[in-house]
Amino acid sequence: MLDLLYRTALLLNVLWFAVAFHYFSIRHFAAAKVLVPESSRNSPLFLTIAASIRFLGGMNFAFAILSLLMLLGFLASSDRDQRAALLFVLAVAHGSQFCFNVPIARGGGRQGESFWDVHRGPMKFIFRVDATLMIADAILCVIYFFAR
Repeated sequence: MLDLLYRTALLLNVLWFAVAFHYFSIRHFAAAKVLVPESSRNSPLFLTIAASIRFLGGMNFAFAILSLLMLLGFLASSDRDQRAALLFVLAVAHGSQFCFNVPIARGGGRQGESFWDVHRGPMKFIFRVDATLMIADAILCVIYFFAR
């Protein structure tokens, strides 16, 4: 049962990080439109933000590959400590994308020309999925770490 949960979590991580790669690297202008208010999209800084978030896509691509290698058994195929360590890394990756949006969510999201709205649209979905996968990976990490 634990192995099935592990493989399911890894498959969800592969899919999520691959989608994030596509959104932030390939569709970077669409992603930038979510982050930048419409009134500021004619600014040269909009192009800078659109180009900059491609790096976020690149990091998500690396995590998709890591998750895929784990799923296929090339990394931590059976060692519990290695599985726990790699699940911890994935939980931190999702956590960093979730936690840095918490203050924006608590502040009410977009405020005039500032921030992006994590209460509606694509960012709400991203915010919730990263929270869910952070928790799932962390729980599996703890289970593997303490399962002796």
